[in-house]
Amino acid sequence: MARRKQQSGPSHERWLVSYADFITLLFAFFVVMFATSQTDNAKAQAVSESVKRALQGESFKGAISLLLGGKGDLKGLGNSKVPGPGGDKRNVGDDSGVTLAELLPILSRELQQEILSGRLALRMTSRGLTISFTQTALFPSGEDEIAPDFYPTIQKIAASMNKVHNPARAEGHTDSVPIHNSRFRSNWELSAARSIALVELVTKFGVARERLSIAGYADTAPIDNNDTEEGRRKNRRVDIVILNDNGARGEPDRSPVQPTAQR
Repeated sequence: MARRKQQSGPSHERWLVSYADFITLLFAFFVVMFATSQTDNAKAQAVSESVKRALQGESFKGAISLLLGGKGDLKGLGNSKVPGPGGDKRNVGDDSGVTLAELLPILSRELQQEILSGRLALRMTSRGLTISFTQTALFPSGEDEIAPDFYPTIQKIAASMNKVHNPARAEGHTDSVPIHNSRFRSNWELSAARSIALVELVTKFGVARERLSIAGYADTAPIDNNDTEEGRRKNRRVDIVILNDNGARGEPDRSPVQPTAQR
């Protein structure tokens, strides 16, 4: 008499398959949401490629690394370096230096005393890393000559700027109170003159001239209300913006200039 086949019971671990699929889709959804929120195309491309490889069976390690601000797997991206948080990048074709995200904590340590005293502030923006000096820290009222006691601070900033290869721009700002003295006819002239003074001092401490530019905004880009003295005090400032790719798009092309042949 033939034995009856024993029927196998239901698997109690089948839910793991559905659970794993759900987690994978959820992870992919958040990666897509994160990538679409970035203005940096290289970062979005890198995240997308990492997810694609992961869904094809490779590890999620590269994608997670990118989401947490790490360097991840850069194969296949050519010379474009993947940025950290804030959209910052190394220059295309540059294999040395640090990213702006890596430079931020370095500067925070170097300038801790100045930050705590309120003489300057650091912040990461969509254009790059901004070092913002209060007017009272650098300049006497209505003047464009940097106070000598701030030179050591500028020297530390210049040394940190040389850890990256990004271009930088000095940007002068004033409050809305018109100025008209024997030297400056307007706030435009004052803000531009202060930017020039800062750039010239930074070059004396070793930052290449070719990396630098200046801008004077007068009172057209306030960060506070000009109706109060406190607001006007905040608006009187000079910023050094170490530009990422997004910020550098407004700069002119700096192709090497061929020396003129002597006759």
